[in-house]
Amino acid sequence: MRTIPLLILLLSACLNLTTSNRVIADDAKSKAPTKLKGLLITGGCCHDYENQKRIITEGLSQRLSISWDIVHEGGSGKDHKVSVYQKEGWAKDYDIIVHNECFGGVTDDEFVKSVAAAHYGGTPGVFIHCALHSYRNSTKGADSWREAIGLTSVRHDKAKLSLDVVNQAPENPIMKAFPEKWETPNGELYQIDKIWENCTPLATAYSAENERDMVVIWSNKFGGTKMFGTSLGHHNETMNTDVWLDVVSRGVLWATNHLQENGKPEKGYEGTGVKPIVFGPIEAEPDPKFEKKN
Repeated sequence: MRTIPLLILLLSACLNLTTSNRVIADDAKSKAPTKLKGLLITGGCCHDYENQKRIITEGLSQRLSISWDIVHEGGSGKDHKVSVYQKEGWAKDYDIIVHNECFGGVTDDEFVKSVAAAHYGGTPGVFIHCALHSYRNSTKGADSWREAIGLTSVRHDKAKLSLDVVNQAPENPIMKAFPEKWETPNGELYQIDKIWENCTPLATAYSAENERDMVVIWSNKFGGTKMFGTSLGHHNETMNTDVWLDVVSRGVLWATNHLQENGKPEKGYEGTGVKPIVFGPIEAEPDPKFEKKN
């Protein structure tokens, strides 16, 4: 008569051991040394950079093996010159620099040229949304920045609305897992005035205001250095999606030469595992056992 209870105890012990081992394995994975070192530059006008820096660093770390340094400065101004850019060799200790800044009022030509030169010197970069409009008032330095990005843009469509993003390069490893068409939760479409010669458009969205397609995701080469960019990312609700985070992660892996042809990270370059990035307090749902009965 004791066989069944004993069997139940043994099964329960095995289940607990399996769960415990899984928790230990997951914890070890999250604490494993990362393969890549990234620098996120953020701050400036017109965007929620406080929350976006969390979306970017957490979201990408879930998808590829990377640790981060973050430089967030300049308040909400447009003419701030990021302090780290003024240090000699500032980019050399990093595998990737992610630009998510908005400093369109900077006019110091030599400063802007020096920022671009750090990428020309061999450090890959990722350019997100308002990075395209940063330094646009630098009359002579702006073109070096734009050549590094791969596109020239100085304005956006007036309307902010959901965009239909069309995959223009489904066989490209960066775009293999990207939908044929993605309707963004919200969007601010940048008008593209020039596609530089080493830029490869990967996805477009139609501008009703200009009656033509605009490049919104692309890859670029700048002096032999790989660069990736997307003009999508004005709104947190667009950035904090699997589609956005997945494609930017593949862009980072491509730029650092760790993306396989199938669009997956090279072995050892996987992230900690995808999970939701939640903002604000989570409201607990009421327990039915304690609800008042009529």
